[in-house]
Amino acid sequence: MSTLKIVAILLIVTGILGLIYGRFSYTQATQEAKLGPLELLVKDTKTVNIPVWAGVAAIAAGGALLLVAGRKV
Repeated sequence: MSTLKIVAILLIVTGILGLIYGRFSYTQATQEAKLGPLELLVKDTKTVNIPVWAGVAAIAAGGALLLVAGRKV
């Protein structure tokens, strides 16, 4: 399987996952203060929303790459 086909399949899978889940969260720890042996940390949870158009665009781009990769044979 060529590299182009692998990238196309990854784009399609990523687009489908983006449409299914719609968002993902991650935790970011920041150091607020350090006073001698005491260290204050703040853990902040951030949520990133994935737009529907981005998922659809990834699927369309992956499909187009698959068509291009198939015609080069």
